[in-house]
Amino acid sequence: MLFISIFYQSGFAQQDGYWDKERATTKEIIVSARDRIVIKTDDFPIGTTELIYRITLLDDNQKMASSLVSVLKAIPDPTGISQGSAGAVFLLSRISGDDKSKYAIFSSNEQALTYQKSGKMDYACLAQETPLSKDAKRLSIDKSACLNNNTGNLWFGFESSNWIMKQKIILEVVPWVDTKLSRGWTLENRKFVINQCKTSALARKLANSDDFCICIEEKIQKKYKFQEFQNLLLMEQAKVYKDNGESCINETGVSNGVYNDLRSQALNFVKKRDYGNAITQYIRIINDGKATAVDYSNIGFGYIVTKQYGKAIKFLKEGEKLDDTELLVKLNLAHAYLLNNEFRSAKSIYKEYQSQNVNDSLSVTQKIKQDFEVFKKAGIQNDDFERVLKLIEQ
Repeated sequence: MLFISIFYQSGFAQQDGYWDKERATTKEIIVSARDRIVIKTDDFPIGTTELIYRITLLDDNQKMASSLVSVLKAIPDPTGISQGSAGAVFLLSRISGDDKSKYAIFSSNEQALTYQKSGKMDYACLAQETPLSKDAKRLSIDKSACLNNNTGNLWFGFESSNWIMKQKIILEVVPWVDTKLSRGWTLENRKFVINQCKTSALARKLANSDDFCICIEEKIQKKYKFQEFQNLLLMEQAKVYKDNGESCINETGVSNGVYNDLRSQALNFVKKRDYGNAITQYIRIINDGKATAVDYSNIGFGYIVTKQYGKAIKFLKEGEKLDDTELLVKLNLAHAYLLNNEFRSAKSIYKEYQSQNVNDSLSVTQKIKQDFEVFKKAGIQNDDFERVLKLIEQ
């Protein structure tokens, strides 16, 4: 019934991974009478999330009937074995000797050596203080203090209960490797890449770069093992971030968010009358080919306030090509002409649109008056301001 139960469990929750028989530990240990000994397992492969261990004490003339590796061939994954000794009965060796031994498991060499000297199991992550002739258990990251994502080895300590004769102990440890984690992408390593992404120039443009950086991390994870990525030169890593960033901008739908964030930053600079930095944000949008007519209007206004009238006219004409009906572009172009001593060109625009609104609540006339006040505060004085105001009030 136990055998059937094991397979019943595994059939419903099979995990994506494998028993790594190539890196299983199998050691025959001779423990002298009344002695203590510590045995280090072979290195666990990257991605080890669980393991099965089996301890068997044999008499001199006894041999193991079958290895733990061969037994596990019949068990697809660890879900077929419940935690603790009860679920591991099926794994126990069919034979064992008369001798018994205490044992403990340690997660560091220092803790194991302390045990070997003192016999105290205080630092053990698992302690078996009742002597046994055989035992088997399943350990997992989520339920055992012995394992975590960075565990590379364990140390098994044995204490002989035979005060006269030596003991022969067979230690077998078989790791279960999670296929995805075997590529080295632990939680800590994924966080590392995401945090690196957040320092990139593109990520810093975003108010919330989480989705963007997760997209990049997933693409890197798919192409590289973590150690392979770590072994790249810094300039190679930077290129990987950049190339995947360009792809993720569109895939994650954050493209609009990037440029809306730049627009928000620009508006904040305008409120502080820091038009130079506002212009910089709009230049980024324009250079990426994501500008609207309003963006061209705003950069044109920034150039006007900073007395760069030629540049203002250039960008505002580009804005007209995008949307010839956007009155903010028209109005700023008129301002630029006016301050660039091209009154006739400015006058024709003011007259053509003076009876219209730039939006549902602000008329062209009101907007002109507001803009002239901004220009005056910026130190821009022009005798033609009064001429224009009289013109539009006629």
